[in-house]
Amino acid sequence: MSEPEAVVTRAVDRIRPLYREAALSWWEANLSATEENERRRVAAELALSDAMADADLYRDVEAARSQSGNGLVRRQLDLLHQSLVPHQVPEALRHRIVELEAAVESRFAQHRGEVRGRPVDDNEIKRILRSSDDVAERREAWEASKTIGAAVSDDVRELARLRNEAARSLGYRDWFQLAVSTSEMDEDLLFATLEECDQLTVDAFATWKAVTDARLAGRFGCTVEELRPWHYEDPFFQEVPAAGGVDLAEVFDGKDVVELARRTFDELGVDTGRILDRSDLFPRDGKSQHAFCIDIDREGDVRVLANVEHDRYWADTMLHELGHGVYDLGFDSSLPWLLRDCHLTLTEGIAILMGRLAQEGEWLAEIAGVEPAEAEALDTRLRAAKAAELLVFTRWVLVMTNFERALYSDPEGDLSQKWWSLVSRYQLLTPPEGRDAPDWAAKIHVACAPVYYHTYLYGNLVASQLRAALDRVAGGLVGRREAGAFLAERVFRAGQSVRWDQLLRDATGEPLTAAHAAADIARGLTT
Repeated sequence: MSEPEAVVTRAVDRIRPLYREAALSWWEANLSATEENERRRVAAELALSDAMADADLYRDVEAARSQSGNGLVRRQLDLLHQSLVPHQVPEALRHRIVELEAAVESRFAQHRGEVRGRPVDDNEIKRILRSSDDVAERREAWEASKTIGAAVSDDVRELARLRNEAARSLGYRDWFQLAVSTSEMDEDLLFATLEECDQLTVDAFATWKAVTDARLAGRFGCTVEELRPWHYEDPFFQEVPAAGGVDLAEVFDGKDVVELARRTFDELGVDTGRILDRSDLFPRDGKSQHAFCIDIDREGDVRVLANVEHDRYWADTMLHELGHGVYDLGFDSSLPWLLRDCHLTLTEGIAILMGRLAQEGEWLAEIAGVEPAEAEALDTRLRAAKAAELLVFTRWVLVMTNFERALYSDPEGDLSQKWWSLVSRYQLLTPPEGRDAPDWAAKIHVACAPVYYHTYLYGNLVASQLRAALDRVAGGLVGRREAGAFLAERVFRAGQSVRWDQLLRDATGEPLTAAHAAADIARGLTT
């Protein structure tokens, strides 16, 4: 065994059991936000962070990188380096960040807003915003969705300060720069891509939103100028309202969306049984209200946390999360442990690719059991709705990514003003008059998944690019085992043995491009 190989082996032997314990404790803390689970989570994350902060290990990895050329050993050393860098900061600072992150996430899990004197969870808030014609109730529900922001905003600012302190001790401008540069991405290229997406969507979004706003104004008996954020169906306007899309409530009425998701993957030749058997899928008090997929050990223990309601939103979400899961189960089992992982951009691309199926006529007919004639009649409208979703979500990512860059540039600034200026610019929403609340802090990603949101935009680009490739080689996706085999062999199997951008190029025949997403939008809006 060469010295570089020995360094990798020593690092994995130390990190691997700590990684599993941290993943398990994080899972349990999200299932039940108790003080004991939070303490266990913090202890496990600190143990992992302490191991990755080991200065001797870091020096060994750096020395081994200078001795190793190409190949899987060098790839593992590069990934180790990226993982270790953020931890090379003073112990007290690292511990404070971990403890504060856990405390904030626990408050998100436990928090419930109130509407008309009763506590409501996120599903209930969305139900009100989707169905209520009572504007006062809608406003109260929207404001209830933001109350967590006031509860955590001081701590989120403090997290930004602490993260910046850590980043600057390592020679980075701020945490935003560190997070991007240690994830095989380039900040200048990222913002060039954001600018390209802005230019590609700005006019089409304005046109679509004007039509949607006219419909909403008619529904609520007001002028377009009087519309405010609570007139839309998502608290952050990151999803298309029924007035600007297709209402599929009747289609999903009485359907089991978990079984629909299972069947979707079964017909691709991909088994999700191992994932679903370990998952926790339905809401209850004290449980995180969000959804995620987690690979506990990189050895096959993959789980999904969700809060399923049997509707279109949760059909999309289950397809999305299981998309993450089947990727995690698809790594070549002979790969070294460090390479049994995937880049965030690619796993989001697969998840988004799968989630989009919930609004495809072919999927509705083949999987959800909609009559073929009805599904065909819906298909043109659904293509337009998917185009609208891509528009709406792209504009939302522009808000989030630019806001996070501003947050880490100046945590002491007027973040509420910055937030609403970005919302007004990119989403064309009118802020509530006189509102002075930390609504920006109500988005859990700002606190607990920092500098992540741009991967969703890249994921949308990847999803469109992969779908174009699947249409070319398999004739589509739904029910096509050759499509499942393509993803398994050309995307999943390699894990992290290849850089994400090279893997995408190898799988699709071209580098990452916004062209396919732009074409999806254009086709949808012209049908």
